[in-house]
Amino acid sequence: MNRLAHETSPYLLQHADNPVDWWPWSTEAFDEAREANKPVLLSVGYSSCHWCHVMAHESFEDRATADFLNEHFVSIKVDREERPDVDAVYMEAVQAATGHGGWPMTVFLTPDAEPFYFGTYFPPAPRHGMPSFQQVLEGVRSAWSDRRGEVTEVAAKIVKDLAGREISYGDAQVPGEEELAQALLGLTREYDPQRGGFGGAPKFPPSMVIEFLLRHHARTGAEGALQMAADTCERMARGGIYDQLGGGFARYSVDRDWVVPHFEKMLYDNALLCRVYAHLWRSTARDGAADELSELARRVALETADFMVRELRTNEGGFASALDADSDDGTGRHVEGAYYVWTPQQLTEVLGAEDAELAAHSFEVTEDGTFENGSSVLQLPQHEGVFDAEKIQSIKDRLLRARGDRPAPGRDDKVVAAWNGLAIAALAETGAYFGRPDLIEAAVGAADLLVRLHLDEQARLARTSKDGQVGANAGVLEDYADVAEGFLALASVTGEGVWLEFAGFLLDHVLARFVDQENGTLYDTAADAEKLIRRPQDPTDNATPSGWSAAAGALLGYAAHTGSEPHRAAAEKALGVVKALGPRVPRFVGWGLSVAEALLDGPKEVAVVGPSQDDEATKTLHRTALLGTAPGAVVAAGVADGDEFPLLAGRPLVAGAPAAYVCRDFTCDAPTTDPDHLRAALGG
Repeated sequence: MNRLAHETSPYLLQHADNPVDWWPWSTEAFDEAREANKPVLLSVGYSSCHWCHVMAHESFEDRATADFLNEHFVSIKVDREERPDVDAVYMEAVQAATGHGGWPMTVFLTPDAEPFYFGTYFPPAPRHGMPSFQQVLEGVRSAWSDRRGEVTEVAAKIVKDLAGREISYGDAQVPGEEELAQALLGLTREYDPQRGGFGGAPKFPPSMVIEFLLRHHARTGAEGALQMAADTCERMARGGIYDQLGGGFARYSVDRDWVVPHFEKMLYDNALLCRVYAHLWRSTARDGAADELSELARRVALETADFMVRELRTNEGGFASALDADSDDGTGRHVEGAYYVWTPQQLTEVLGAEDAELAAHSFEVTEDGTFENGSSVLQLPQHEGVFDAEKIQSIKDRLLRARGDRPAPGRDDKVVAAWNGLAIAALAETGAYFGRPDLIEAAVGAADLLVRLHLDEQARLARTSKDGQVGANAGVLEDYADVAEGFLALASVTGEGVWLEFAGFLLDHVLARFVDQENGTLYDTAADAEKLIRRPQDPTDNATPSGWSAAAGALLGYAAHTGSEPHRAAAEKALGVVKALGPRVPRFVGWGLSVAEALLDGPKEVAVVGPSQDDEATKTLHRTALLGTAPGAVVAAGVADGDEFPLLAGRPLVAGAPAAYVCRDFTCDAPTTDPDHLRAALGG
């Protein structure tokens, strides 16, 4: 056992038995490097990363490699999901130096944490033009020993270059109609009309961009925006990236056609996509009628929600981070995708010959296979003619039961605050839309855990917990913003004002500790956080909304609820970066564009009042309000003239009947008691 044995991160614990004398990221590790006059190997990864496991097996479990590392380096292992700030700073250096990045990330540092040599995965032997890991280690050791002055000079220059990359768009104007139209045009140019999605392989689910397209359509009526969103969602849902048996999405597709996924299943992807499909259903189901597309969106939203609750919920009520890509293939070997893929023979063993033939046709299982070694990833292609829905469902149920007997992928039980915030928003809204109170209860359970365990007495947020034990790492901007977003969604769905209050506590920290007080620029770490070689700052989306844009959205929603001018002003300043980047790189600022759509639309403020929240007419108005497509609209529901939400104050019943008030900038239309009028006012 090495020093990682005392950590809570599942990824670090996976390396606790390595012969490498690993240190966690700590001042003590750098003190040791300084005292021993050794360079630092920084290895960054995460528990469900396939190539992280490969490099660990090839190099970090190898005694000879470990002996060399232990003699010549101080080795530090970091879970990027626990320390996104460390990951971001050094990934920026890797990308600047090599033109690409990824995990595992391998960086060599001076004892002052300054980087001087970079890479990602290194094989155990030279391969495809890549040096072996041993060659890299020997080269770095030689440079440190024989050319120290050159190494420190390179490191100092890199740090200086990184320090010059600070972004100061916080004082720019907010994006307007022109910038959003240019962003839509840019997306149209990058759109893949044959396959859906944007760009080529590998193809990632464009969750934040789809949210922008849906909001843009809701505000402007642009059919092209809705078409891109709908076609992309349909192609993903029919592809191998979606688990056709158990629901939920894999991380990305290795091909342009969404056929073969990288099989890890992340909480953040599934939370974002669950919400996207629920919003697609909301945008396409008209007057209670469901066509094929809206029914597909409904099914996928609910299956994805059920997947999260069934397979990712922890005993404490939060949601685990991920399921691994790899699992035992039945022979003791860990193989990527083994849990999910099928051969025709395996179908026959489970279903019998006749149903296996139907399953192979329905789910594109071929003799040659669509994946490796004759196996296929299940898809759901469109076929001509009539099919027996009950028979297909029976086949899916039997295959799912049989799959349950296979060795399951490992689960990273770490609860990440930000990703749980995304899940809370998705589950609350999906539960409300489709009459699933159990999903709302799951959202409340996760929110309770965050309040009980992750928040301290000053409402400062811890990044992670595991098994009911809070982690030592401070929350970053995305944690505060995404949890606030989840709490705001929960407030709108449940009518419980306490969630609005908790969102306010978190956003007060954003204003005080993450915003540059001079120009409104946002940073990913708090002003009082651990000082790294650069204070990380990135307004572009990655797999999740950037903390910058997520904060802008939560600040705007909170301001709509409360009328708080400081929160709205901060949101508007934050959106200055979207004005600059939206027309140029719209794929990478999707969430910021979505927030900009809400700003242009108001956002609308809806107060639903009734004699009680159990009153049926009140519940009908409340659900109608939640189903409105007005971008970023906030909903407050409660008793007339109530004090649960600021929006309810001074809002009486109308002729003794429940009523809805639709407002913009706290200026309201005449109240209505008619759900159809409310639906029209909110674009439902």
